[in-house]
Amino acid sequence: MRAVDIIRKKRDAGELSREEIEFLIQGATHGTVPDYQLAAWLMAVVWRGMTPAEAAALTEAMLHSGEVIDFAGIPGAKVDKHSTGGVGDKTSLVIAPVVAAAGSVAHARNSAPMSVPISAPICVPISVPMISGRGLGHTGGTLDKLESIPGFNVNLSLGEFRRVLETCGCALIGQTPEIAPADKKLYALRDVTATVESPFLICASIMSKKMAEGIDALVLDVKTGSGAFMKNPADAEYLAGLMVETGKRMGKKMVALITDMDQPLGRKVGNALEIEEVLEILNGQGPADLRELCDELSAWMFLLGGRVKTVEEGKQLAAEMIASGRARDAFREVIRLQGGDPRVVDEPSRLPRAKAEQHVTSHRGGYVTAIQCEQIGVASMMLGGGREKMEDEIDPGVGLIIEKKVGDAVKAGETLCTIRYNSEARLRETAALLARSFEIGAQAPIAQPLVRKIIGA
Repeated sequence: MRAVDIIRKKRDAGELSREEIEFLIQGATHGTVPDYQLAAWLMAVVWRGMTPAEAAALTEAMLHSGEVIDFAGIPGAKVDKHSTGGVGDKTSLVIAPVVAAAGSVAHARNSAPMSVPISAPICVPISVPMISGRGLGHTGGTLDKLESIPGFNVNLSLGEFRRVLETCGCALIGQTPEIAPADKKLYALRDVTATVESPFLICASIMSKKMAEGIDALVLDVKTGSGAFMKNPADAEYLAGLMVETGKRMGKKMVALITDMDQPLGRKVGNALEIEEVLEILNGQGPADLRELCDELSAWMFLLGGRVKTVEEGKQLAAEMIASGRARDAFREVIRLQGGDPRVVDEPSRLPRAKAEQHVTSHRGGYVTAIQCEQIGVASMMLGGGREKMEDEIDPGVGLIIEKKVGDAVKAGETLCTIRYNSEARLRETAALLARSFEIGAQAPIAQPLVRKIIGA
């Protein structure tokens, strides 16, 4: 086989065979197909799409390009959550310690039933093995956020990954060399070649990593709106259905929530800023929309993991984990175990912070009727909070604070957004982009639900 023939075939809307797809994925893994040909093939897939058979073959080829972890020796259910990417989406960093905290309570009750008061019934523990990615395009990455915590190591070996998971019930790492190495290569290429949005590439990337984690169940948060890769709700539902069906075919419990990304989630965008907001939520505070979505996703993880019988019970359990401080303690412990400075949990001032700030103000009074969410993400990236090229370094301290969200009243001259920055070079361009991102009208818009639809429940 020749890569150029496979590229041409897909360019001309042909259906690739399993063998042709495996040839390309093996080439990506072992470096026998160069980046420029992989990039051309990725663009052909974006342009021409894939059949369900091609998507399944791509997922399996990427999964088997590396190892599949076996966590059978760890008691209880292994459950993960994945988001398709959004602006200000830091839910993973709340959900993992919330669910892990409840799992540790189950361990404690099984060994000493009267020692740990909690309303939910005794049942199997839950662990959260979470392999996450870096930022893609205008969206933030969980790994980049974690690395804003001084010393936090996302590059654990599989042995260290298991040790942290067994010790505190959750572990948050990037792809190891053993896990879906083909995806790691293609993921980085997609980020810088404008080939992120294809539902087939997204499905294969997500599901190959998640199936390699050795999980029993997966909750998907599929974003739709101006700040999502799937801007059209129908496209988001198609992607969600594709991933749910792929997971179920592989014997996993699956559910997908279609959630709003027409405006940033929460109020802080940028790596260290988002860690600050995570700590606010774990302390029982923080923005209402972020709290609501974290509760909903945690509840579904509890349900699929067999920890509760209903979603409402799951929400109650999540609330207990935060109110009791157990979730905050779990986050502190995973930071410590992965080499980070656990003092940031109680002293967020230890996180990186930009040297300067500037306010973007409203030119008129009224109500915020819309926010161009993708432009918010691009603005954060322009400040140094994301990458435009594969070799770019992240500035963890920069970012944005959204002072007014959709539906909020605003006066002329009032601050819409605060910019935290370290370099003057792109400040004017960034501020101008942000000013264009807020639409002000005479009447408040009708509030839209945060969770729009649930697929595979």
